[in-house]
Amino acid sequence: MRLASYRGNGRTGFARIEDQTAIPLETADIPDLRTALGHGIPTQPSGAAMPLDEIEFLPPIPTADKILCIGLNYRKHAEEAGMALPSRPSIFCRFNGSQVGHGVPVVAPNASPEFDFEGELAVIVGRAGRNITEARAMDHVAGYACFAENSVRDFQKHGTQATAGKNFSASGAFGPWLTTADEIADPHALMLESRLNGEVMQRETTADMIFSIPQLIAYVSTWAELLPGDVIVTGTPSGVGFTRKPPVFMKPGDVFEVQIEGVGTLSNPIIAE
Repeated sequence: MRLASYRGNGRTGFARIEDQTAIPLETADIPDLRTALGHGIPTQPSGAAMPLDEIEFLPPIPTADKILCIGLNYRKHAEEAGMALPSRPSIFCRFNGSQVGHGVPVVAPNASPEFDFEGELAVIVGRAGRNITEARAMDHVAGYACFAENSVRDFQKHGTQATAGKNFSASGAFGPWLTTADEIADPHALMLESRLNGEVMQRETTADMIFSIPQLIAYVSTWAELLPGDVIVTGTPSGVGFTRKPPVFMKPGDVFEVQIEGVGTLSNPIIAE
C-alpha cells in the first residue's frame, strides 16, 4: 500500500494511492498519517478519489517528531570521501521545514553555490519503542520513502556538526509517499538511483550500507524513544557532487530525482531562493 500526505480539493490529509488517484482517508479522529500510524490506518475512504495531478504532495510525515539522518553509511561513499568507515552511526537531525513534498520546488539557497544532491532511503517508524533489539527492529517499521537529503556543503563544514548545512529551508525533499513494509521483501537489496537533469549521478544497492536498518533502530532507540511517524534517513551512496572532479552542484532550473526500487520516484525542480 502507498500512503501519501496531501493538500487539495479544499482539504489537507492523507490518502491511499491507487491507479493514479489519491483516495482520502483522514477523519476527525485520525487527521494525518502520523496519527494513523499510531492508531491504525482507516480502511474506508473519507472522500472522493482525486487525480494525482490535482493534489499537492506534502512530505509523507509533515510534522514528524524526529527526523534522524545517518551520515557516511555507504562503504563506497566513505571511500570516495576519503574517510574511514565509522565504528558507530553518525547522526544529525533535520527540521520538518527543511524538506518539501514530491513535485514541489526545492530552494537553492543564496548563501552558497555548493548545493549538493543526496538520494537516500527513508525508514518510517510505525510502532513506538525504546531499547529495541536488532532481532525485533523490523517489527517497528511502518514503511519506506525516497528522500533527497540535499546538503549545503560549505555550511556543513563550518563546525564539527553538520546541522547548518542540512537544514536550509525547503532544501530537501521527502516522498512521494510511504510504501508500506509488506510491499518490500528486503530493504537491504533495493537499487537506489539519483538523477540530475536526467543524468544518473548515483546508482547503488542498499546492500552497501555500513549499518543495517535493524542496527540503526537498535542504536537510536538506546537513547531516544522512537515514535510512530519518526523518520530515519539511512545515508547516501557514492556519486555525490562534491567528490566529483570538477564538483557538480545543483542550481536553479535543475531537476533532481531519487528512484528506489519498489518504493517510488521523488522528483523536484530546483528554484532560486
